[in-house]
Amino acid sequence: MSHRPAWKSVLAVTAVSAVLALSACTPGGDGGDQESKDAKASDIETDVAAMGDLTLDVWDQEVRGGQAKQIEALNAAFQKKYPNVTIKRTSKSFDDLQKTVRLAITNDDAPDVVQVNNGRADMGQFVAAGLIQSLDGYAAVYGWDERYPESVRSTASYSKDGKTFGEGSLFGMPQVGEMVGLWYSKAKLAKLGLKPPATLDEFDNAMKAAKAAGELPVQLGNAEAWPAIHDYAVAMNQYVPRDDTRALGYGREGASWTSEENVEGADLFVSWVKDGYLTPEFNAVPNDTAWRNFAKGQGVFMIGGTWYQADLEAAMGDNLGFALPPVGPVGEPAVTGGTGLPLAITDASDHADAAAAYIDFLTDAEAMKVIQANGGLPVVDGDEAIAKGAAKEVIAAWGTVTEQDSLVPYLDWATPDMSDLMGQQLQKLSDGSVDTSAFLDAIEKTYA
Repeated sequence: MSHRPAWKSVLAVTAVSAVLALSACTPGGDGGDQESKDAKASDIETDVAAMGDLTLDVWDQEVRGGQAKQIEALNAAFQKKYPNVTIKRTSKSFDDLQKTVRLAITNDDAPDVVQVNNGRADMGQFVAAGLIQSLDGYAAVYGWDERYPESVRSTASYSKDGKTFGEGSLFGMPQVGEMVGLWYSKAKLAKLGLKPPATLDEFDNAMKAAKAAGELPVQLGNAEAWPAIHDYAVAMNQYVPRDDTRALGYGREGASWTSEENVEGADLFVSWVKDGYLTPEFNAVPNDTAWRNFAKGQGVFMIGGTWYQADLEAAMGDNLGFALPPVGPVGEPAVTGGTGLPLAITDASDHADAAAAYIDFLTDAEAMKVIQANGGLPVVDGDEAIAKGAAKEVIAAWGTVTEQDSLVPYLDWATPDMSDLMGQQLQKLSDGSVDTSAFLDAIEKTYA
């Protein structure tokens, strides 16, 4: 999944809390007994063929194009390898999955494996309620700690009480990665005599040159309030050390939104608005209109996630380019991103060892090849040699991000309601209703 609106919880946090509060007295919802169900490495069975005939009940949201193809191919391969296992698959759109999975994992017939949104409003509350298992034992047995870098594993890691996000125990394994970078028109950039910017100065010069040439420097549509969070994050990452950004994005105590570096980042975003580098009146432009306009040739750059790749490539072909965000005065690369929805094992599963073997199968090196062949961005082990066009650039960029451990979380992961708050405040900041100080104070107040 992506960080588009679907990345956000579609139910109010209060409603989620009400559902989970009931889990303490429902099957599979031990609440305070998380430790008792977590698998210990010494007790884990890995010989699936010896487990007898069994059915794995799996819920996922891999319903679009290549997403559906890769999961269908991998499920078929798993069942061919283990004829004793039947996969009972329930596939839903992200919104439908969000609306039903909470109840599903607390009832008498809970699924074994579910895809769970990483954020506090979903995975965090499921962890706190004891509804999904820690995967630490399985990670030790299958080598998942070596398979995925810390920056990736942290996106599905929580303390056992669900209070601390970004560290602690592993609760999910994703298949795909995603990151926010610079989409650009190769033809327009070449016409300006420029290369993809690697530094903030180069990016600033490119935007100036584009505007002087009568081009829109950066395409943006923010009517839904969430897209500008990505543009803001790129500005913020020019000044804020990535460890500080991680502390903020994961909602850790002691981090502050009002530091000098955060002020500089917010001021940079405001300067992009005032200098006319972003789409005029972008708060009134829908996101779908914006990316389609970019695909039609309106804009030299568009700041956005890798989830746009398939649609943009279909429209722009070889003219589409992708680059990592520039590096600013902070002196270290920081790339906002995360993963697709991680695969988790429910606390109620009667086949947890088989479920873990299934997750291992869906996330190993061979699975990454299947994912890439179907147009996805493998979370690890992407192969540039077989990629073409923008896909090749995306895979190379993701490899750089994971090698440099430069991935930082989405800013709206900080608190369950941060997405709405930051989106609303950024609209006010960009239209001049509030200044930088008032914007950061509003974020800090809720965060604290």
